[in-house]
Amino acid sequence: MAGDVNAAGVVASLTLVAVAVAVSRWRGLRLERAIVVAAVRALGQLLVVGVALTLVLDPDRPLVWSWLWVAGMTAFAADIVRRRAPEVPGVLPLALLAFAAAAVVTLGAIFGLGVFPVEGRTVVPLAGMMVGNSMNATVVAARRLVEELRDRRAEVEARLALGQPSGTAARPYLARTLRTALTPQVETTKAVGLVFLPGAMTGLILAGVDPLDAVLVQAVVMFLVLGSTATATTVVALGLVRRLFTPDHRLVPLLRPAEG
Repeated sequence: MAGDVNAAGVVASLTLVAVAVAVSRWRGLRLERAIVVAAVRALGQLLVVGVALTLVLDPDRPLVWSWLWVAGMTAFAADIVRRRAPEVPGVLPLALLAFAAAAVVTLGAIFGLGVFPVEGRTVVPLAGMMVGNSMNATVVAARRLVEELRDRRAEVEARLALGQPSGTAARPYLARTLRTALTPQVETTKAVGLVFLPGAMTGLILAGVDPLDAVLVQAVVMFLVLGSTATATTVVALGLVRRLFTPDHRLVPLLRPAEG
């Protein structure tokens, strides 16, 4: 069970890191240092987060500390989006808005409908699932929309020249962008349980929870992730359409990443 894992068990599991290092050395990948650094960094970060969460999730602590933790996660995730998509103009505030909207929609539904009680032990993990899983899709949506409008600029400007407003001219490229960003999560949702067992479900089963109860929790988590991904990508894409066109419906210059 998960509760039985101690420091010795964690040290023993490092043999699996050694396996990855051995494969890298054997095949000449030159990733040995990166693998070791990643493993050490992950362990250190998890230990720090574990100590911090022990304090934040204490039942005697005011719930405001949990919400502050969520705000910090959201700000950090938005900054990661900015760093991963530097060619996207004004992506930081849009990412913040996207994650905030996703939180209102998904956490509002989960807690408002009484699926989970509003407690520190539920607020922080669910918000982490929401932000973490929607972050990559948000990066994909932001970068893909810029690529679509930049690479098909002649088509877009032809639509504008025919009198279409910017929102209408950008509609087919917006649809392709959202489809690209959402498809991986949709496919993951289709395959859950049959092809792989997700982390939340696996963790609960390892902790000794009844498998059926673990399945129900995992179903809620998957739906939360799907809803948050759809919300965040839509908000960031719609916001970008407004930023990438001038008030008089002209497409702004868009640079390629290497040029930025």
